[in-house]
Amino acid sequence: MTYRHFIFDIDGTLLDTEQTGMLSLRQTIKEFTGKELSIPELLPYFGLPSAKTSQMLGLADKDRFAEVWETHFQELMYLVTIFPGVEDILQKLKDEKCHLGIVTSRSRVEFNYDPNLKKIAHFFDCAICSDDTLRHKPFPDPVLEYLKRLDAQPSECLYLGDTEHDYFCAKSAGIDFALADWKNRGFQNIPAIFKFSTAAELAEKTGITL
Repeated sequence: MTYRHFIFDIDGTLLDTEQTGMLSLRQTIKEFTGKELSIPELLPYFGLPSAKTSQMLGLADKDRFAEVWETHFQELMYLVTIFPGVEDILQKLKDEKCHLGIVTSRSRVEFNYDPNLKKIAHFFDCAICSDDTLRHKPFPDPVLEYLKRLDAQPSECLYLGDTEHDYFCAKSAGIDFALADWKNRGFQNIPAIFKFSTAAELAEKTGITL
């Protein structure tokens, strides 16, 4: 196996949070602006920190925006699921003595609160949240923080994510990137080293034997 460190994004990579994230964001934006955006109009904000999203929307009170969005997200948490086969992949990687990490735009509070993450948190050696670096994705800082904490070399690492922000974060940090395209959308022609739509495809392309 080429890689010894597998670093995962959460939303859209480990967990299918699209429905929860989009519906809660649409509800929040409507409360703040009166506008009801379509799902395609909301996709550019998916996977971004709430502060960045509020800035892009031109909203001044980013803290209140984050609070309201988080409230609605928690109300719809029952819609979140772990992508099929993810737990098997994580278990096999641990069996192979690989290091597993998380780099996410979620805050530490959001990370700790999620009941789905609690089911798989034991697999991970390190989780870098938005609180841990001054700059967030697409800047390389979160991945660089992971490298620092685990004393890892870029050539040993693969970052798995689902957005262009994830790709630029990995590229700027000098590590390879794999695109999670669970819904077969062919996201944005992102030049990932490989793409996968199923756990079996991920296993095949990284040399994991399921």
